[in-house]
Amino acid sequence: MRLIYRDHAVFIPWKRFIAVDIDLPTTETLARLRAVAERHTPATLAASFGAEDMVLIDLLARHRLPISVFTLDTGRLPEETQSLIHVTARRYGLAITVVAPDAGEVERYVSTHGPNAFYDSRALRLECCAIRKVRPLARALAGQRAWITGQRRAQSVTRRALPLQEWDAEHGIHKFNPLADWSDDAVWTYVRTHDVPYNALHDRGYPSIGCAPCTRAITPGEDSRAGRWWWESDEHRECGLHTHRRAS
Repeated sequence: MRLIYRDHAVFIPWKRFIAVDIDLPTTETLARLRAVAERHTPATLAASFGAEDMVLIDLLARHRLPISVFTLDTGRLPEETQSLIHVTARRYGLAITVVAPDAGEVERYVSTHGPNAFYDSRALRLECCAIRKVRPLARALAGQRAWITGQRRAQSVTRRALPLQEWDAEHGIHKFNPLADWSDDAVWTYVRTHDVPYNALHDRGYPSIGCAPCTRAITPGEDSRAGRWWWESDEHRECGLHTHRRAS
């Protein structure tokens, strides 16, 4: 596959958002998080440190909810994400669990296919995601009764039917998406209102941030996840962490 890289116009969400009244969505989301903490302990938040995850971390810390936080360090994260993990831990006094892929699996993949083989085929891209994200996620969720994500319906075509709650049959636990019905404007209003730290790449046109080689800035009019695995079709832009099943 031949990839063509182009310069992209800067798209800065927080500089173009429309301030909205977030009292009601914040109250509703806090109630959702409290319900998870009360009914599904132990529960954990899977944080990739996008703006949505920072909203959830701020809510958990501000209201002292007993929900742990972990992140998947794939080995290919941007420096800006690594920096934010450090800043977040210090700002909120959080013990953030960092889960890494199996070094032997990574070495075998790279030795066999090359470090950037994910550009060559969707199968190789999914295998890279499986090694660096999907299998580490399974380890992170072991022993948990529920996990929480920052996914939203407005992010992409693959998430338009995202439920607030679902049963994760793969891991045998409940899964919650408490920001599923939040708009972009609501997220950025919350961030600005509460002075929440956020990834510096958001100011450079990256509304959705994953591994550095698989993420680019987007142009105005593209959905917020268009910069993720941009060489693939829209319906394939997921890594395998999230498969949306029936609500429960």
